[in-house]
Amino acid sequence: MPVDSIGVITRIWRIAKILDDDRRRTLGLLGIDAATLDLLSTLRRAGAPYRLAPGALARLSLLSAGAVSQRVARAEQSGLVRRAKPGGDGRSVLVELTDTGHELLDRVVDDLLSHEETLLDGLTPDERADLTGLLRVLLGDLTARFALDDRPAPPP
Repeated sequence: MPVDSIGVITRIWRIAKILDDDRRRTLGLLGIDAATLDLLSTLRRAGAPYRLAPGALARLSLLSAGAVSQRVARAEQSGLVRRAKPGGDGRSVLVELTDTGHELLDRVVDDLLSHEETLLDGLTPDERADLTGLLRVLLGDLTARFALDDRPAPPP
C-alpha cells in the first residue's frame, strides 16, 4: 500500500483548513465575508466602469445564477454595489461597484494581504520561492488531470 502521499496531502489539507479558518476570522474582523469579497473583487477585475451582467458574474465566480443574485442583493443592501439598467428596454441589468464598495475593497485587500504576509514569517525568502514553485507544479498537474477527466478543474 503506497503511503508516501500522506506526508504531502495531509499537510496540504491541514494547512488549507488553518488558512481557511484564519481568513474567515480575519475577514470578519475587517467587516466583510468571503462571498462579498469575491463579488467585489470580480467586479474590480472587470476594469472600469467596474460593472458586469449577472450571468458574467456567475461564470467568472463559478457560481449559480441564484448564488450571484443572493450575493448581489446582500451587497446592494450594504451600498457596496448597485444594479443599473443600461438599455432603454429595462430588461438588461448590470451590477456595478459603488464608491463605498471600492473603498471597502481597497481597505480589506490591503489589510488582508498585510496579515497574510505575516503568516509566512516562518519561511525564508528562498523557502517561499521553492514552495511557490512546487505548488505551481502540483496545481498545474492536478488542473490538467482534472480537466482531462471532464471533471471541473480546481481554480488556480
